[in-house]
Amino acid sequence: NKTVLKTFPTGGVHPPENKLTAGIPIEYLPVPEKVVIPMSQHIGAPANPLVAKGDNVKIGQLIAEGKGFVSANIHSPVSGKVSKIDTAADSSGLKQPAVFIDVEGDEWVEGIDRGKELVRDIKLSSEEIVKKCFESGIVGMGGATFPSHIKLNIPSGKKCDVLIINGVECEPYLTSDHRLMLEKGEEILVGVSILMKALKVEKAMIGIENNKPDAISHLTTLAASFAGISVHPLKVKYPQGAEKQLVKALVKREVPSGRLPIDVGTVVHNAGTAFAVYEAVQKNKPLIERVVTVSGKSLQKPGNYMVRIGTPLSWLLEAAGGIPADTGKIINGGPMMGKAVSNTDAPVVKGMSGIILIPASEAFREVISPCIRCAKCVSVCPLHLEPYLLMTLTEKGMFERAEAEKITDCMECGSCSYTCPAGRPLLDYIRLGKSTVIRLARQKVLK
Repeated sequence: NKTVLKTFPTGGVHPPENKLTAGIPIEYLPVPEKVVIPMSQHIGAPANPLVAKGDNVKIGQLIAEGKGFVSANIHSPVSGKVSKIDTAADSSGLKQPAVFIDVEGDEWVEGIDRGKELVRDIKLSSEEIVKKCFESGIVGMGGATFPSHIKLNIPSGKKCDVLIINGVECEPYLTSDHRLMLEKGEEILVGVSILMKALKVEKAMIGIENNKPDAISHLTTLAASFAGISVHPLKVKYPQGAEKQLVKALVKREVPSGRLPIDVGTVVHNAGTAFAVYEAVQKNKPLIERVVTVSGKSLQKPGNYMVRIGTPLSWLLEAAGGIPADTGKIINGGPMMGKAVSNTDAPVVKGMSGIILIPASEAFREVISPCIRCAKCVSVCPLHLEPYLLMTLTEKGMFERAEAEKITDCMECGSCSYTCPAGRPLLDYIRLGKSTVIRLARQKVLK
């Protein structure tokens, strides 16, 4: 009498899990001597710096203000002196405006509760919670970095009846959410209760893949004393952590093409976001640090590191024992959706859940051979797209047809490239096609 585990119906793949760091507790990393804080660590408009060269800042101080409808505040993760405001290369090598701070001392802004004791009683009203999330610079911690306060503002005419918490962490190697659920379970559940209050819903469902039985049992035990929160084990299948797939798996609702979970009465937040919301609302602590999984088969000291935003990747890699000699590629994120790191001086940002070092023996690209029309890419696409066709249309520059074939629906999960026997870089071409279609659509609007 085995219970059938929930999952999403269409597509998906099973890459090797490689959760090498699942059993390694979170380690708090010392603060580096210098940090670089990019002004764009979230989807939407970059934040505007509020500090100037020579200013002294404290930990938790607002140093950049989110401007425009979609944006997020940024706070200083360290105390010290602003050495300059300039551009800095991110992990992909793109230059962005940033605030550079030389670290001095350990001075915190007054009013931040740094104690370890759990605060369960939620004093703020729904509206105050949303405002606090904005003020504290909370964004989606799963990697998408969408400003959380916007998701909590339900548009008029829409209704939310269930909050979904994403504890899936379906990417190979990544274990930062897994460790948070094990070590900060109560804080996460208070965070979930806070999000429920903000959304005015009575019900929250936490989805966790079945390869984390310890997290499932731990949170199930804790959730017994929280009203309206239930924990749901899910079948292991990538990309279950994608919003639309998770909504389908947990509540059997289909988010239509071009729409959002709120259009079917749900809001999805990541487990790491729930923890950040707890810290902001109950401890008055803005988002200044996060857990980053540093992993790889040849790494000396892989682990889950709690690290201040703005810390250079090189400092993090040093803590993990340095870059192994056989490293072929360093990836920001998981191996399926992550992007290659071209610059290890780049800083840790709010949406960085992992840094994975892939040995050269696994990091090479296969020789591309012609498509054999096997339709494997079609069968694994969770969104009913035809990846082989989208790649061809992009190659041939047929962007109007690509738009008609719903290229912008692609969530870039990489299942198609992963499964292609001809080694075709489907995702690379679809990403290019998708960004081109979006750019052309914007230009039309501006005309």
